[in-house]
Amino acid sequence: MPKTPDELLAFLESLGIAVTTKQHPPLFTVADSQSLRGEIAGGHTKNLFLKDKKDNFFLVTVDEDAEVDLKQIHHLIGASSRVSFGKPEALMELLGVVPGSVTVFGLINDSDKRVKLVLDSALMDNDVINAHPLTNEATTTIGRDDLLTFVEATGHEPLVLKVSG
Repeated sequence: MPKTPDELLAFLESLGIAVTTKQHPPLFTVADSQSLRGEIAGGHTKNLFLKDKKDNFFLVTVDEDAEVDLKQIHHLIGASSRVSFGKPEALMELLGVVPGSVTVFGLINDSDKRVKLVLDSALMDNDVINAHPLTNEATTTIGRDDLLTFVEATGHEPLVLKVSG
């Protein structure tokens, strides 16, 4: 069973990571989430769950306004071929979330370490970063360095690259 948002927050607390979480109506797109601007400071994420032809999976996390060239990104992230979006079944199996709730925090559910995380360097210029806590009905604000601590605590090695145009 995938972890719940409460289990995620308890895990963060066990790491000594302080976060704030704001509940809100479900947000399915970046456009939906932009209605919260002014209420939640920091960098806001857009997440791309991608796979290559060899079933290697990638979670690419960028700033909400970033433009990513999906025809070329495979060269940057180490994919074996051009990438496509991963299917909802794989998203649930690997990250424990549904489309519309894709988040870097989903790595807590990837116990087999099948997903390679790519963080856009422009996003990492923010002191604080916002992401869904496994549900699109809330936004969790976390410090940039604390986010890296979380990722490493899940057993993943974050790859910080310039992937946005």
